Amino acid sequence: MQYVADVRGAQTAGAAIEIDRVSHVYAGPEGGVPALSNVSMKVESGKFIVIVGPSGCGKTSLLMMMAGLRDHTEGRIHVHGTPIPKPDPERVGVIFQEASLFPWLTTFDNIEFPLSLRGMSKDERRRKSEPMLSLVGLNGFGERYPHELSGGMKQRVSIARGLVQDPPVLLMDEPFAALDEQTRMTMGHELLRIWSTTNKTVVFITHSLTEAVYLADEVYVMSPRPGRMIDHIMVDLPRPRTYEMMATDTFGRLRDRIWQQIRKSH
Repeated sequence: MQYVADVRGAQTAGAAIEIDRVSHVYAGPEGGVPALSNVSMKVESGKFIVIVGPSGCGKTSLLMMMAGLRDHTEGRIHVHGTPIPKPDPERVGVIFQEASLFPWLTTFDNIEFPLSLRGMSKDERRRKSEPMLSLVGLNGFGERYPHELSGGMKQRVSIARGLVQDPPVLLMDEPFAALDEQTRMTMGHELLRIWSTTNKTVVFITHSLTEAVYLADEVYVMSPRPGRMIDHIMVDLPRPRTYEMMATDTFGRLRDRIWQQIRKSH
């Protein structure tokens, strides 16, 4: 069964995400801890955006705010034109660093879990999950359990689960960080294939500068805490991306610019 994207949101002209002067302070026993400071960014529909920055700079906090999973102290965040004060899986899907699959559920059941929470019938859930399984390259593994899957395969299941409700925006928090380098590169290439097929808007967090340049249309660079945007880099590499591009002068210059910005910010 071939996957056909519902691109009602993905093809909407203009911004998928607008973040305007967002700041956040976490309450603490000895006073507030500033996490983000005056962050603004605009993500156009259908783009692949990567956010990089040093550990603790607030990247994940910002992503969770985009998902409606965390409040912010000041500013505004709009997803397709309206605020997102709480999780809205019809607008935003989230994929975390850990696959977090239920060990007692099969691959199909893990993918279908968000649909079961909505009371969808088993037949309808299966109708939606089968093309997702094919999309992430796991045909034949629908009845396997997590302990029977490799790390990369588990993350594919996690991606399928994030896509099954067909949200126009997909947020990804270092989803390949726990994988070995070879698997990580393969998964990055597969993610670009999935993205080109589904027309989603993707916001992706990583610590890997190579991964950032290879995946992104645009890279946002954040400063140490309190996180603020210190650079916005357009990645002028053609698509589809190939591994050979990593050896080009253009790729090296882009990666070096990101690294220099992070170094200067410390």
